[in-house]
Amino acid sequence: RCLSEVLAAEAASCLNRAMAALRDIWEEIGIPEEQRLERTDVVKQHIKSLLDMMVAEEQSLKERLLKSIAVCRKELDTLCSELQLGPFESEEKSTILQMEKNLRMRVEELQKQKQERKQELKALQEQDRDLCDILCTALFSIDSGAVPSLEDLECYRRHVASLNTLKVSRESEGAAEGPKRGLLIPNTTPHLQEQRWEEFVSNKRQIILLMEELDHTPDTSFERDVVCENEEVFCLSEDNIVALQNLLQQLEARRALNEAVCAELRARIAALWERLQIPQEEREASAVH
Repeated sequence: RCLSEVLAAEAASCLNRAMAALRDIWEEIGIPEEQRLERTDVVKQHIKSLLDMMVAEEQSLKERLLKSIAVCRKELDTLCSELQLGPFESEEKSTILQMEKNLRMRVEELQKQKQERKQELKALQEQDRDLCDILCTALFSIDSGAVPSLEDLECYRRHVASLNTLKVSRESEGAAEGPKRGLLIPNTTPHLQEQRWEEFVSNKRQIILLMEELDHTPDTSFERDVVCENEEVFCLSEDNIVALQNLLQQLEARRALNEAVCAELRARIAALWERLQIPQEEREASAVH
């Protein structure tokens, strides 16, 4: 006999002993039989209520476990599909409690795998964008919204590694051959290349002056590429030239706005000087600022 059966038998024995003791007490007291029956019924109802409550609690636990199993199975199906894995198979003879624990742990494991793959994809995409800006190549084609497979990630790693190799190779060639006028763009004539180079140099000079005047620090990879000293690595593509012009226009607009604000503030200061009758000497001392 298992231990639970032994404990159940002991519980029944305790109940029988208690009822026998109650009957002896009632008999010694001299309680009539009719009242003994009533008291016995009260004891029975009390015990039944307690046991019913305990059974209901355990039944509720069972239902919660079954519900958790159903939720975990549904989530596992989704995760296995996203991660391109085979369906999870639980042990047929496992108990409800063990099955719920196994499914829940498997869900946590697959959620961790999903998060790690998404994080690696994001890191690879950031590297890819930076390298493509430098090398003027197309971004690697991959669905950013889906969870990448292990094969997709491996292929992406090789792609980024090849771009890094190409970048190092071009930098080495540039160092060996001396200064170049920007990275060459396929299918462009020497005249167009020269024209873009001159436009780049002119705009870069103005952009640097404006950034110094506005106390602006380059905060994007494109801005850093524009103002860096290594001009030969800047890609003279049409898109980059357009982006260069847009950056120059944005900085000019910021300077114009600052100048307008300064002019308005100066006018307000002059008006306040007049109202407060500030001496001319004090005005001239402050005007230098």
